[in-house]
Amino acid sequence: MPELPEVETIRRDLAAKVVGRKIMSVHILSPKSAAPNAVFLKKNLLGRKIIRLERRGKLLIFALSPSTDLLGSKSDSADYLLIHLKMTGQLIYVDKKDSLAGGHSLSAQAKSLAEAVGGTLPNRHTRAIIGFSQGARLFFNDLRRFGYLKLVGAAELAKILQNNYGPEPLTAAFSLTAFQSALTGRKTKIKALLLNQKIIAGLGNIYADETLWLARIHPERRAGALSAVEAKKLWRAINRIIGRAIEYRGTTFNNYVDAGGRQGNFFGFLKVYGRAGKRCPACRTTIVKSKIVGRGTHYCPHCQI
Repeated sequence: MPELPEVETIRRDLAAKVVGRKIMSVHILSPKSAAPNAVFLKKNLLGRKIIRLERRGKLLIFALSPSTDLLGSKSDSADYLLIHLKMTGQLIYVDKKDSLAGGHSLSAQAKSLAEAVGGTLPNRHTRAIIGFSQGARLFFNDLRRFGYLKLVGAAELAKILQNNYGPEPLTAAFSLTAFQSALTGRKTKIKALLLNQKIIAGLGNIYADETLWLARIHPERRAGALSAVEAKKLWRAINRIIGRAIEYRGTTFNNYVDAGGRQGNFFGFLKVYGRAGKRCPACRTTIVKSKIVGRGTHYCPHCQI
């Protein structure tokens, strides 16, 4: 699943292509992928412009120009298109000059965009197509159909963000005080807490493992048992890892293609994730992979205590 740095890379690259563009056509090929339903999406997207492309955690938020009903009055009942790629979603923008893709790659050794997205578009994984002027199109593909497109109003968006997303790394809301408060009294394992989007928005398996290694904390430690010094080290590690991953356009190996069809450059900086059986770069102990809170977890048994 793409995590915060990967989705931020997608957001930045797609924004340059779709912001200011008018939606000329909408084709929903998989009703399951559309909410509240395919008819509502098509009716309320046609003719509107994308005025901003934002993100919260792993959620992409397309802000739309106001819609106008038959009486000419403006409505704010559906001004935001939400797209979540979940585990296997893809967004592919195609026009006469460019082809950009972001999301899950269908091939670990994909040598072309077509291999990464499952063949010539549209293909059997295509769930929706949004058309713009001059033949430009945005394809939403999803192998396992966990991802979605959802049209909401401002009030519903605010509720979704409040109820489902905690503060993001690198923001003022993600202060050391707030992080320490989130740890206090928690008996859950620290790996599980880092993956909880309601506590910290945007972290996933890759960056949870990397931040725990950098902070030298074992992933099975109880969150509430961390000392103040350990909490501060982990908070700093989260901000450092996420900041650097965004700078280098995320991590690419077998499940991520960025919005320019380029390989992410943070892969070479990974210290433990995907390196089971190799030596820890700090102490040369063999890196271990085990299942913790249902997720494959990589750590150094010597450095992380």
